[in-house]
Amino acid sequence: MKETSLQCLTFLISLLSITTSQVHLTVSPNSSQFFQRDSVSLSCEDEDRPDGWTVRRNTSTETRAQCGKVWGEAVNTSCKISLIFSFHSGSYWCESSDGSISSSIINLTVTGGSVILQSPVLPVMEGDDVTLTCKTKTATSNLPADFYKDGSFIRTEPAGHMTIHHVSRSDEGRYKCNMSGHGESPSSWISVTVLPPLCVVVLVVILVLLVLLMRRCVHRKHEDTYSVVVYSSVRSEDISSGQSAYRPIRKRRNQKSSTAQ
Repeated sequence: MKETSLQCLTFLISLLSITTSQVHLTVSPNSSQFFQRDSVSLSCEDEDRPDGWTVRRNTSTETRAQCGKVWGEAVNTSCKISLIFSFHSGSYWCESSDGSISSSIINLTVTGGSVILQSPVLPVMEGDDVTLTCKTKTATSNLPADFYKDGSFIRTEPAGHMTIHHVSRSDEGRYKCNMSGHGESPSSWISVTVLPPLCVVVLVVILVLLVLLMRRCVHRKHEDTYSVVVYSSVRSEDISSGQSAYRPIRKRRNQKSSTAQ
């Protein structure tokens, strides 16, 4: 029984290791653009390896600068910038302590202007909805804004935010917005991740295998825990009392062997 359970567990672990997630850098607030003097937090997230990550960046004046040494305040695997300025604009990523593993790079833009475009920092999955928000530093409520993709006008939104429903690869590009009387935002690149058909098939196969394996493990455990009991021939004295008798199959085999002798 123990060997069977161990084999099931080992096989489950080997299947689950195929879908192990990689480390990624998250930004709070979730935006790639910020006003000067905003506060920003960056965190390295990895379920399988929660410790041992540092945040690094490349800017116009720095290369592979580590959080906590030259810039920012490091707390475990997170980094906080209490006051962000234009010189903080650059590329950011997570890196393991030995430098062998790193996350995807994200780009942050800090502007001295009065308008920013809030858009997702990480790539969005194909089929998801994405909302872009045009925000001004001075206005307390949403204002009408014009939205552009790759320099071409898309449309005007009266509330200052535009939602792209069921994004596809064709929606990938560089976006910006403009608020009349306030100015134009910097542009931000929006990436769309398309899941290849082969990956979908592999994931489905793995899921089916996991379900079948778990059912088999439960079935084997049930067989090892309980003995198989079969009903023997009903004795005449049991019939008179209205009861059915059963005996283990082992006893019945002993009777057959004695008869043969």
